[in-house]
Amino acid sequence: MLMLRQGLSLRGLRKGVKEAYLWEKAKQIMRPDDANVAGNVHGGTILKMIEEAGAIISTRHCNSQNGERCVAALARVERTDFLSPMCIGEVAHVSAEITYTSKHSVEVQVNVMSENILTGTKKLTNKATLWYVPLSLKNVDKVLEVPPVVYSRQEQEEEGRKRYEAQKLERMETKWKNGDIVQPVMNPEPNTVSYSQSSLIHLVGPSDCTLHGFVHGGVTMKLMDEVAGIVAARHCKTNIVTASVDAINFHDKIRKGCVITISGRMTFTSNKSMEIEVLVDADPVVDNSQKRYRAASAFFTYVSLSQEGKPLPVPQLVPETEDEKKRFEEGKGRYLQMKAKRQGQAEPQA
Repeated sequence: MLMLRQGLSLRGLRKGVKEAYLWEKAKQIMRPDDANVAGNVHGGTILKMIEEAGAIISTRHCNSQNGERCVAALARVERTDFLSPMCIGEVAHVSAEITYTSKHSVEVQVNVMSENILTGTKKLTNKATLWYVPLSLKNVDKVLEVPPVVYSRQEQEEEGRKRYEAQKLERMETKWKNGDIVQPVMNPEPNTVSYSQSSLIHLVGPSDCTLHGFVHGGVTMKLMDEVAGIVAARHCKTNIVTASVDAINFHDKIRKGCVITISGRMTFTSNKSMEIEVLVDADPVVDNSQKRYRAASAFFTYVSLSQEGKPLPVPQLVPETEDEKKRFEEGKGRYLQMKAKRQGQAEPQA
């Protein structure tokens, strides 16, 4: 369980927002059931901690003024890189801060540090940006207005508005792009998409949900990472770890009692990394009036490691169908784009 601290951030925001708690801090020790067989903490465990901190701070802020009570629901997680592995016995320090609000959404930035409590060494493991929307407790289909924050500089609000418009556009495009379904194939050949693709079926119970009956975003992300990890392990048959997660888009709420199918398939491999697309479909089996729908989607990147924790070459994916070849080229484009971005950031400034 996360141990929480709360307060009012003065960095970048004026003291005028008296009632809104704008940052959160939490800590949690990593236990064996949080990690894989090599002792590395699952990426899904870290994503779940990140989402819990974001949900707390955004829900508190959205209820900081008099009015209709609400709960903040996760709408999107921007790309997050796993900068350093976290191991069993280390303490995760999670800090979250509200950095922008629009009329109906909240941007939260989260940092995760790992601490070796024997040596006192701390490392930054994750930086993430999450977007939440406030849903009414009386009607969870009703989105409420967000109390505004006051910025110390106009540039901060303008930069936040640009990030908001960009994620809004991409989220809508992704919702309609990811309409296909992962189908099983009999007797697939090694290194093909069909050979490693995997699915997990999960009945949503009360422990997965908020008090208001829909699934925590962190629960969904942890299941998505679990499926992606199975795909990666099946493909390379070595120890694997999450390297990064591209934007996770939550297209619709998942209610208690739904049966969800989390499907993963490999889309691209470079020499040392694997991109895996994960789709989440919800089937409201207790509600005949609603059909199966796409609830979330994302791309996960994994790397293969030796027993000593060194990167290993990845078996090259063999796309067979035209759709698989198209997804491979799209994945290659994302890989090259991110590689160029990292190289640009690494170049010294003149």
